[in-house]
Amino acid sequence: MKIDILYEDNHLLCVEKPVNVPVQEDESKDIDLLTALKEFIKVRDEKPGKVFLALVHRLDRPVGGAMVFAKTSKAASRLATALQKGQFERSYLTVVHGKPQKMTGQLENYLYKEFKTNTSTVVSQDTKGSKRARLTYQVLESSEGLSLIRVKLDTGRSHQIRVQFSHLGHPIWGDQRYGQEVNKVGQQIALWSYKIEITHPTTKEPMEFICEPPNEHPWNLFNF
Repeated sequence: MKIDILYEDNHLLCVEKPVNVPVQEDESKDIDLLTALKEFIKVRDEKPGKVFLALVHRLDRPVGGAMVFAKTSKAASRLATALQKGQFERSYLTVVHGKPQKMTGQLENYLYKEFKTNTSTVVSQDTKGSKRARLTYQVLESSEGLSLIRVKLDTGRSHQIRVQFSHLGHPIWGDQRYGQEVNKVGQQIALWSYKIEITHPTTKEPMEFICEPPNEHPWNLFNF
């Protein structure tokens, strides 16, 4: 597995997650990103024992882009706290069908996750087990019936961006799960982890990691 490293020091490792790779081991038993990175570090640095690398946040299997891991327990703890306090900013780019009525806005829904099918649905607030999901978005461009949108997550629910835009009536291009009626089998979902902004867990310096989407359809319909 070829993995591009965006940034690395003694406490942090930021990489470009390849599309269609799970972030950690799942039922498929396919090679996962966390295991691959541990093995890479072990070989590169000639480490005799186990490699410590902690998963701080997640990306859906089909989604690619910037992802941060912690190389020390101190970094893992502080980044987890930052995530809980909303101090771990994640920005995504996505291409959706159609054009939302509002060029900028906030989507807030309550989502319920069905673990057996690994799907989430928008439900009423009083539904048992539901969780609040909120994001802000900005439409950057529209072309050929599609729109490029920048998304910032306020919460990190399962499949959140995919479900909320599908519920809005603008499913993500290529999303086989929440946009089956408008997408074709085999299309790669146009959802990308574009930017992560954090405070370094030890130096306290502001850090920004940017990862551009691939130069292919439908991304290449737009300028960004």
